[in-house]
Parts: sequence; C-alpha cells; structure tokens
Amino acid sequence: MDREESLLAASSMYYLQDVKMETIASHLHMSRSSVSRLLKEARATGLVEITLRPTPSRAPGVSRYISATFGVEVYVVPVADSASVPERLEQVALATARMVTGFFDSDMILGVAWGTTLAAIAKHLGKKPTRGSTIVQLNGAANNRTSGAEYVGNLISRFAEAFDATVILFPVPAFFDYAETRRAMWRERSIARVLDVQRRVDIALFSIGAVAGEVPSHVYSAGYLEKDDIDMLGVEGIVGDVCTVFLRADGTYEDLSLNERATGPTPAELRRLPRRVCAVAGDSKVLPLLAALRAGVITHLVIDERTATLLAEVDAAAEQGEA
Repeated sequence: MDREESLLAASSMYYLQDVKMETIASHLHMSRSSVSRLLKEARATGLVEITLRPTPSRAPGVSRYISATFGVEVYVVPVADSASVPERLEQVALATARMVTGFFDSDMILGVAWGTTLAAIAKHLGKKPTRGSTIVQLNGAANNRTSGAEYVGNLISRFAEAFDATVILFPVPAFFDYAETRRAMWRERSIARVLDVQRRVDIALFSIGAVAGEVPSHVYSAGYLEKDDIDMLGVEGIVGDVCTVFLRADGTYEDLSLNERATGPTPAELRRLPRRVCAVAGDSKVLPLLAALRAGVITHLVIDERTATLLAEVDAAAEQGEA
C-alpha cells in the first residue's frame, strides 16, 4: 500500500468509521504516531475538512439562495455573530486555502491576484508537493511609490513553496499612467508571454476590492490610486474591483476610463477560465461582490456567514424594488 492509499485508508477509518488510532495502526502495520501524522496530513492537504456549525445557522439556506441566484458553488463559513471582520477574514482564508489545496495538482496553472485577503489565504496553505505546476501573478503591483515586487513576490512565493511550483511574476504597474502605454506594453514579447500563461490558468484565485471598510482593500489603502483616480470612482459609479479591474454595481466595466489603464484580467477574460475561486469577508464587500457576481466572474465563492446573509438580503431587496 503506497502513501496515498494509506492516507485515504487511515482518514476513512478514523473520520467515517470511528475506528481508534491503535486499531488503524494495527490494520495498516504502522505505529500510532505514523497514523497521527497521516491524519494531520489529510487535514493539511484538504483531503479531510472539518466544519463545526453553530446552531441555529443560516448557512444552508443562504448558500442555496446565492447558488441558485447566481449559478455559483457557494461555501459559507459559519462564524459567530460577535466575530470581528479580521476574525471572519481569517476563517474564510483558512477555508479557501484548504479548498485551493484540494483543487490544485500537478501540471496545473494557478493564477493568483494580490491583496489583503490573498495574503491571509497564503498564510494558511498546507504543503502539497506537485510536479510541473505553475503559479502566475494575475495583475501588476507596482505604483509610483514602490515596485510592489517584495510584497507580491513574498505572497506568490508562499503558494509556490506550498505546491513546489514554478513562479511567473507580472512585472508591470497595477495601473499605467496612460492607456497607450499599456497597449504598447501588451505587444512586448516578455509581457505577451505572461499574458499567454494567464490565459491558460486552470484555477484563478482572487478576492473583491472594496473602497472602504474595517479591513481596507490593499489597492485603495496602499497608494495605488492618485487623488484624481479616487475622485473618478464616484463619478463613474464604481463600487469595487476584481483583480484591479473596476466594476459598477450592475457588473458593467467596459466603458470605465480607469480600466483602460488597469493590468488585471477583465471579467470577460476571467470568464474563459474553467475555475474562478473568490474569497470574501466583511460587510463592505457586499456591494462589490454583488457586482462581481452579476459580471459572472466567479465559479466558487467562499464567504463568511454574516456577509453571505447580508448579500442575500441586499440582493433580495433589490429584486423586490425592481418588481
């Protein structure tokens, strides 16, 4: 019996059949400590996921509503009503890290955006060695104050170390000063090579940017936007962003002037990717998340229970208002 078979057998006996560790050790001809290590590995790699659901919970009904309304797979993370936004973020980050670890495998490409939520997810990644896999940065990170290389490089490296994967960085600013500069750079062979890898991504991992909130989105709090840009957010009706591409509340984005200078994949480009995982926590993310769902950029949503409940309430109220 190889290690993967032992891992599955030990996990099944312990978690599904309620077999004691000593009995599993005897059955698999190994020590009790070896069984304990297998069970720990099963949790770390996402083979086994443990969820404690407080009672009563709104999660199942809210999950069904969001899934049916927007056609996405929804994973609602139960949290106490008294939990702070940072605490909710940590729980969502942990669940997302386990999900992505389960999804990602050898010979796959994982596209990773950057930001506060992605940094939290990276901290919770378990070790899962793969072969021939790649981690590619989805959107540029430089601004006129910093190259962004250290921040994004450290974040992407955590994913690469977890999966023994190759890293491809995207050495462009988050926003160009001029749209024509972006168009010219996209013709450069070194940049075109990264764009080609982005188009072949198997799993895209990102969050939602919100203009304000208890845990501010990195793009709005770290100097990526000039004052004129920030003023333009209100003028153009922008509620948030996905991969630094801005969205209105109805999910439209094509005619927004700021997006002509943005370097992240557009919603149309994201929709071509087979699996798009979005992690969200916090009341301030509700409106931009609704915009992202309306733009169709998400296939798998990981969200805390309180945010999910508010999302469903806001969407239902909007539907009633239009009726």
